[in-house]
Amino acid sequence: MNQAIPVVLDTNVLVSAFWSADGTPSKIVHLIPSGILLPCYSDEILNEYKEVLSRPAFNFTSAQVDELVKKYEKFGKAISLVSSNISFHDESDRKFYDVAKACNALLITGNIRHYPQEKFIMPPLSFYRYILGRQD
Repeated sequence: MNQAIPVVLDTNVLVSAFWSADGTPSKIVHLIPSGILLPCYSDEILNEYKEVLSRPAFNFTSAQVDELVKKYEKFGKAISLVSSNISFHDESDRKFYDVAKACNALLITGNIRHYPQEKFIMPPLSFYRYILGRQD
């Protein structure tokens, strides 16, 4: 077994995971307890997860949100956020980028265009294919 891969999951990946249990984002989230992935996060990221996933428009249960947060706290790596000086169109994306850089992690997002073009940032399907290739 390879060493756990440090990852940062953008909130949009988690929304997609909750929406579709059979989709690629859900498959990624389900890898967290296996030790294949090491989710990296900051308090700011967990707070966004809780706030966004609890929005009435999504209709996710508080149990679903609590389970996800507990999974992160149990299997993940918490860090203190240190902000970069890179320009972002949407400042709320910065925390994911900065945590990924601090943890030398891959940033998985459904909104690639919101981030700088860097090799450590990839969409869920590309990441999942990468993971499958490492399991050989």
